[in-house]
Amino acid sequence: MTKLPDILLKAQERAHEANLPYAGALLPQEAYDLLQLVQGSRLIDVRTQAELDWVGYVPDSLHVEWSFYPDGTNNPGFIQQIHSEVGHDTLLFFMCRSGARSHAAAKLATESGFINSYNVLQGFEGDKDHHGHRNTSGGWRHAGLPWKQS
Repeated sequence: MTKLPDILLKAQERAHEANLPYAGALLPQEAYDLLQLVQGSRLIDVRTQAELDWVGYVPDSLHVEWSFYPDGTNNPGFIQQIHSEVGHDTLLFFMCRSGARSHAAAKLATESGFINSYNVLQGFEGDKDHHGHRNTSGGWRHAGLPWKQS
């Protein structure tokens, strides 16, 4: 297992190289390793409740919807919900289906004072493959990390 400073440094370098507006960008395995290494760190799953119900979820993750199903309206209480669960100095790892909503969530969290916000690249399901299917290339599930089906 890679050590804590190495994982964080690599994630921060990714963010710097890509000019990302948050602390860092993690691969799924790195996020999982940090959850094991850093007591109190939190994985925040920003997918809709429908996605968790139909696709699966990560045990012990904090669920705060970025937007609501089926209409896609943004969650106006997003930051307040996070604030009610964690402190501003907590290591936060935001995850969605493929990394786009979690990018926006990590950006907003950072702007709202959560300075240790990281995006989990590839998300829960990863990008689509050449057949248009997810879960075959990248993502939390493809990496074989813990998850449950509803």
